[in-house]
Amino acid sequence: MGAFGTILAGAGLPATASALDRAYDESGAYLSRVWSRHRDVPVGEHVRAILAAVDPELPAHVPPDVQAALVDAYARPVLMVPPAVDDGARAALEALVGRGYTLAVVSNTMRTPGATLRRLLDRYRLLDCFRHTTFSDEVGVRKPDPEIFALTLRAVGGEPPSAVHVGDDEVLDVQGARAAGMRVIQVTGLSLQALGAPRPDAAIASLAALPDAIARLDA
Repeated sequence: MGAFGTILAGAGLPATASALDRAYDESGAYLSRVWSRHRDVPVGEHVRAILAAVDPELPAHVPPDVQAALVDAYARPVLMVPPAVDDGARAALEALVGRGYTLAVVSNTMRTPGATLRRLLDRYRLLDCFRHTTFSDEVGVRKPDPEIFALTLRAVGGEPPSAVHVGDDEVLDVQGARAAGMRVIQVTGLSLQALGAPRPDAAIASLAALPDAIARLDA
């Protein structure tokens, strides 16, 4: 929001820090309502929601170049303070690609848009392992809705019974992929027996164990 203040002031559209902080929170409430319906909106809508919370007339006065600068400022924080990556991720993904598997990302986004998450995956040398990436802000639908899984399968020419979804959330990933007709591997510290219903087909503690888990399922 500090960058928002600087950009808006430079465009002759000043907004106070307190107004921007309040608007950021209000935009979160708007996004939560959208996400609760398993739907999503492009990152530009996030920015417009913040601007409208400052002043309902403000979005109409923001030129396209200023809007683009605001979107960039909104998306940038994850690149400045990136998350940790599973140490076994690269080796596991390379092993699966080497065995002939087609890999794809199916991901809900929060404040960080899919375009920026691709940059993050590329920074960690993971992006090239995936044939396709599906991010909710770009397709308008979120896990656990089966449609986001179906969109991804169509993009890579896959079929639900032969596909395996890997994720850590029991609702978004396990229930979502199950509803789409896929098998599921859950990344969790719990054993398969300790997980509640509906259980995944397998449970792994980290991605290092993924190639072996896939091999057991396919056997």
